[in-house]
Amino acid sequence: MAYRNASRLGGPIPKFGDYHVWKTLHCISKNSPLGRKSLASLLNIGEGSTRTILNMLQEDGLIAINKNGVTLTKAGADVWRTVRMDIKEINIPGLTIGSNDCAVRVPEMAGNVKFGCEERDAAIKTGAVGATTLICSNGVLIFPGSYYPVDQRVDRVLRDCFEINDGDVIIIGTASDMDKAELGAVTAGLELMGGLRIRRELDDILTHRSTGNELLSLAFAIHDLVGGLPVCAKSRDNLGIRIESGRVIDNAYTGAVLEEVINAGTTIRKIAISGPYKGIRVIVTPIELDNMVIAAIGVVDIRSMAGTNNLIRLRSDEE
Repeated sequence: MAYRNASRLGGPIPKFGDYHVWKTLHCISKNSPLGRKSLASLLNIGEGSTRTILNMLQEDGLIAINKNGVTLTKAGADVWRTVRMDIKEINIPGLTIGSNDCAVRVPEMAGNVKFGCEERDAAIKTGAVGATTLICSNGVLIFPGSYYPVDQRVDRVLRDCFEINDGDVIIIGTASDMDKAELGAVTAGLELMGGLRIRRELDDILTHRSTGNELLSLAFAIHDLVGGLPVCAKSRDNLGIRIESGRVIDNAYTGAVLEEVINAGTTIRKIAISGPYKGIRVIVTPIELDNMVIAAIGVVDIRSMAGTNNLIRLRSDEE
């Protein structure tokens, strides 16, 4: 995902997920202290998203940021121990159906494995081709539900990569490229562990002073849910964002209806009388926390207008 008119808006703000948060902890634990640019390169996302992840971890007290780079705090090291997975690229011809394989060792999680198809499905949802799950029982690597050991060649390669103990799980993600294979394997491992054990309640993420970046994930979720209709959002005390066609087209935005909803504290449905969506029906609702309106988010119902002709008008107004 990239900005439209990136030179004006300051560059791309890619989306990120739990995999990227996990990999942030992984990279810092391996390469501390680590600079933000280096970390963004390792995560393969933009510096804006990397900054957002670091801000979240810093607010939770899991990392420390200084002139030398980013390090884990004691609390961060404790959290990392609960979600730690070893990860390694592997090459075992014929083991999987993809051209690239990445394996993770999930410590002491064999008891959470049911049939192995659950991990496969979790990997596929991320874009991987699939995933193979193995468990270590009585010192032997086996497929779930089977008492037969895996091929000795496979066993040897995996034990060369990892120190495998009873109760450990090996998940091998497979995909057309290594990035997707890693994403699939790690995501499946996180699901097996019950997700990232990081407290992320609403009041940890959103406040009345939240920036557009902090509203980004919620706004994109709404954008996807409403089939790509334009979405606008802002906090009470800060400028917000405007999203169209999967892109942030304004990251310093406010609108009359957004402000009206924040002041009134109630959902409003009306025709906008000013701004880029003048003459179009909008639906805006408040976001409340502790009985206080902290933000507002709205959807622009361009379906009520003249379809393609209206979109052309919107684009012309922007240009």
